[in-house]
Order: sequence, then structure tokens, then C-alpha cells
Amino acid sequence: MCGIVGYIGEKKAVPVLIGGLQKLEYRGYDSAGVAVFDQGVIEVRKFKGRLAVLEQHLQKESLNGSLGIGHTRWATHGEPSDVNSHPHTNCSGDIAVVHNGIIENYMQIKSMLIEKGYVFVSETDTEVLAHYIDFYYHGDLVEAVKQVLAKIRGSYAFAVISRREPDKMVCVRKENPLIVGAGVGENFIASDIPAILNHTRNIYLLNENELAVIEKEKITFFDEEGKEVKKDIFEVNWDVSAAEKGGYEHFMIKEINEQPKAVKDTMTSRVLEDADGIKLDKFSLTKEQLEKFNKIYIVACGTAFHAGMVGKYVIEKLAKITVEVDIASEFRYRDPIVDDKTLTIIISQSGETLDTLAALKEAKKKGSRILSIVNVVGSSIARESHDVLYTWAGPEIAVASTKAYTTQLIALYEIALYMAGLKGTMTAQEINAIKDEMLKLPKMVEDALKHKETLQKFATRNSNAKDVFFLGRGIDYAIAMEGSLKMKEISYVHSEAYAAGELKHGTIALIEQGTIVLAVLTQDELYEKMVSNVKEVKARGAFVFAIAKEGNHEVESVADYTMYIPKVADILAPVVAVIPLQLLAYYMAVEKGCDVDKPRNLAKSVTVE
Repeated sequence: MCGIVGYIGEKKAVPVLIGGLQKLEYRGYDSAGVAVFDQGVIEVRKFKGRLAVLEQHLQKESLNGSLGIGHTRWATHGEPSDVNSHPHTNCSGDIAVVHNGIIENYMQIKSMLIEKGYVFVSETDTEVLAHYIDFYYHGDLVEAVKQVLAKIRGSYAFAVISRREPDKMVCVRKENPLIVGAGVGENFIASDIPAILNHTRNIYLLNENELAVIEKEKITFFDEEGKEVKKDIFEVNWDVSAAEKGGYEHFMIKEINEQPKAVKDTMTSRVLEDADGIKLDKFSLTKEQLEKFNKIYIVACGTAFHAGMVGKYVIEKLAKITVEVDIASEFRYRDPIVDDKTLTIIISQSGETLDTLAALKEAKKKGSRILSIVNVVGSSIARESHDVLYTWAGPEIAVASTKAYTTQLIALYEIALYMAGLKGTMTAQEINAIKDEMLKLPKMVEDALKHKETLQKFATRNSNAKDVFFLGRGIDYAIAMEGSLKMKEISYVHSEAYAAGELKHGTIALIEQGTIVLAVLTQDELYEKMVSNVKEVKARGAFVFAIAKEGNHEVESVADYTMYIPKVADILAPVVAVIPLQLLAYYMAVEKGCDVDKPRNLAKSVTVE
């Protein structure tokens, strides 16, 4: 859950490292640090707190070295502190390491090293790497790293430099993201592409267990058996400004406003106005294979899990296949009943989510076919899957996911309709009718965004709320879950989502005078029942904010406030109805003075358990 950046070339390393870390701070912001080879020694500067603390200290110094590694941390082992910050060094300071992930057997290695006389100063598992590499170092840094890789267990990406070999840095990845950027007379490493996009668009994607040796004029790759491998360059074709704020106060509000385009882009070439059905290029799933499956698992975490809840409803309704939705961290440990008659759909924005990747491997090991929905091209989950459907959301920087969620929904609709066409559970006319409604979604999302001012006023008046409850039925319950998550993760207001029919089974005991209830009423078939649920909470003193479709005005007579979204087909309502919930969470967080893009204790890409 940390960010790594590295540079070797002719320029001063510090500005490159700081610029890269600024793009990676969303991955961790407990502390930041750099290690630079300068005038024959490795100079380490690292400080607790945001990256700005490190920047302020470096402005007072003159580190001129052109080889360096940097790190921004999200704590897993040891509290946030200067001493626990990365980079970590061996006892002499000759070797420096930055690391993302977890070394599972670090305690055993640490005990052995202490017996050998090594002195540890931090509580981290990363410091073990620095000392362990030193233990095996006999003048060849690459060989020492290989020796360490044979002994450690866990999931990790790390980079190491040595004072004795200042012409190179060595890096490796296992179940954590790391990319290599190729320049002219200079090369780079980073945890994510935006960190080095100002310097190069030529990227190498490291595979599992691959090791890279980075020199100014050369990059060499080795597989886990130590054999040199040749790799193709991946050229980044999106604009660097796509990863910048573009005049918005926060990345989150920028990304909320990018959703009409993101939704449209994710349908481009797949949902065509002048063609029947859904077109999924490079999708190898056949009618015969689909008919063999007796069950589909959708496996994901957090917001992606909530998208999966919508996916279950949609696939079962349209394609008539039984679907189970599971949290990735639970799926991987409960020995799920998966075999070659199971299709597993994996959803992840980053394509690097550790629990989700582990769940993928577990399902694959049991014979399941893997279909992934990811946003990052060439990510680990994408490469491990049999079929991939990319969500063309562009870079999503804010920790709280917004446009990734709506594009994941679009991908799930595309998959459901594609399956329905293969299986014949819907006629071409029925599929085209939903497809035609999907093509209206970008404009509907745009219209839903016009309620910003109203939602901002509501947030201002209710920013002191201690509890907020979200209610919905059917597919609206899945929307309520996502709305509740957004509220709690960025505004720190306690919120819970409930299936509205469950109110009288205990939950209604929590409703008291002035309790805020967000009621989602977008399903025509369940509308009257939801109105009754609104009456139930109103009778107990709740203040009800209702979200309904245009034309359904009955709820106005019972809710305290009603906001209307465009009249959208019931099955597509989540894409539109989630917009006001995202905006409400955002404005609540802004009103409370919260750090919207970097909420406390969270990081964007969850690459540790």
C-alpha cells in the first residue's frame, strides 16, 4: 500500500523522485523518504507525515546525485514515524531499500540476522530486506537480491541500490505493481505510470517474480529462474493532464464530473447504435463454454464488490445464470466450490488488489475460467485472466472510487447482454432495447450532475450528523451500499445501508428524532413498498432525503426532501442514481474539512492483506 519511484541518469535525482512521489501520494501518506547516491555515499532523508514535510527538508539541502529511490508509505508494520519510514538501510548505510507489500517470514529472518550481529532500528519488515541483502552481498548486488528472493515469502515490490555499485538499481515484483520507464540516457521505476509520465511514455510491465536491473543506458530483465528475458515496450497514449486536477479543488470532484465521458468511453465500440447486440472485441468466451457453466462467481472488494452486487442482479435477470457475489478476502480462505463449470468474474480498478488477485489465482487453480473487469491495462489481474474487459475510466487518483464504479457497472451490463445473446435468453429486439437505453446514460449522468448546488446546501445544513442510514430495495439496495461507503470513507460520518424490508427486523430501533435517512426509490416495481418504508422511518422522527425518478412524485408527500434523477430504465438506474450519493458524500467531507482525496487510514491500491 505504498508508492515506489526510482531514477538513474544524468539529471539530479531528487526533483525526479519528488515529482514522482507527488503522483503516488494517493498510495500512502503516513511518511515519505528518498535515498540518493551523492559524492560516494547514500544519503537518506525520510520523515513522518505528508510528502510536503520531506520536500521542505530537501529544500534546505543540496543533494546532487543522479541515482536515487523514493517512497511514500502507508503503514503496515510499525507505526508512522521517521524511523519506520522508507528507505531502510543496512548497518553501514551502504545498501538502501524501498518496499511495498509484506514479507511474511520477516520475523524468522530478523531473529537469524540478530544472532549474526545485525542491529535493527525500526519495527518494519522492510529493514529485514536491507540487512538480508547485506548478508548475501559479496560484490554482486543482483546475485545478493536473487539469494534473498529464494528465502523470503510474501507479496512485495522493492527496489535496492548499493554504494558499491552506483551504476545500477535492482528491482523486483511479486503480487504488487511495479513498472519500468525507458528514457534516453536515463531510466525510471515506479508503482504507477503517472509517476514517470512527465519523463517517458515507454513503459515495461514487470511480470510476476521478474527482476529488473536498471542502468542509465540499459535495462535487463530476468525471470524467477534467473534467465534473461526480452520484453516489449508498452506505449502510454493518454495525456499526462488526465492525471492532474485540471482546475478542480479535488481529484474526487474532477472524477465525479468525468463520469459522462467515462461511461461513454466504456461503451465505445461495444454498444453501437447501428448494430445488433453487444460487440466485445478479443472476447473469447463462446456459446458452448457459457452453456457449460452452472454458476458464476463475482469476486471483488469495496466499491468493486458493490458493483458486483448490481452485476448479480443484472446477469441473473438477463442471462438466467446463478450468480454469487463474494468478498475477495473471504473467498480465498473458505475453500469455495469452484471447478471447470464455474466462471469467475474478477472486478478491480487497479488490477493489483492483493486479495482479489489471490482469489483469482485460487479460482484459476480449481479450474475456473477467469473474466476480469479492470481499469489498468497490463495490470496483474488483467494478465492472469482468460478474458479482460477494460473500463475506460482513465486514471483515478482519489482514494474514494467514483468513475471506476460507474464504468464497472457499464462493463457488467455489457457482459450480461453479451451472455444473454449467446444463450438466447433475450431476443435481439430485447437486447437492442436495453442497449438503446444505455446509449442515453452519458446524458442522464450529465443531468444528474446538475444537482450539485442543492446537494451542497444539504451537506452544509447537515454536516454535524453523527449517523446516516441508506435504504433501498432490490437493485437500489446495492446503490445504497455504495452511497453509504462513500459517506463513511471520506466524511467519517457513520453510515449504514439496509435492505428497506429489513427495517422492522431490528434496524428501525436505531431511528430517532432527526436521524438522516437517504432513501433510494428508482425501481418502479418496488416503488410503493419503498414509500411505505419511508413512512415507517418518518413515523419514528427520521429526516428523509429521497432520490426518485422523474414522474414518481408520490414520495414528496412523505419525504422531507426529494431529488429527481432522469427517468431511466429500472435495470440501468444504478449508473444515474449513484451520482447524487457521490456528490453528497463529497460535499459532506468538504464541509467538515476532511482530506477528500486522501481519507485517513486508506490508500488507493490495496496491495496488502
